[in-house]
Amino acid sequence: MARIKGGMNAKKKHNRTLKLAKGYRGARSKQYRVAKQSVMRALTSAYAGRKQRKRQMRQLWIARINAAARMNGLSYSKFMHGLKLANIDMNRKMLAEMAVNDAAGFATLAEIAKSKLA
Repeated sequence: MARIKGGMNAKKKHNRTLKLAKGYRGARSKQYRVAKQSVMRALTSAYAGRKQRKRQMRQLWIARINAAARMNGLSYSKFMHGLKLANIDMNRKMLAEMAVNDAAGFATLAEIAKSKLA
């Protein structure tokens, strides 16, 4: 039986990696060996970046809620504790949205939280 050489598969694999490295500077986009290292690192960073984006959004929401809560005479932790005591289950994303776009509604929540703390 004749031997099958792997040239076509290797070429396909190389082209797949080089396509991912398109736009990289210098040898990183031209030479397979260098491109492979750069692509592996880039994919790792992209994966980590998707996790960091979630952390950063939560940080931003908390900062916005804290600012709005302090305008209503509460700290962030007291505000959240008051909502928990009042059995108001609202996620931070929605609370931050209210803090920015619906100040009156947020003030109402702050009053409820204050009353539950007292």
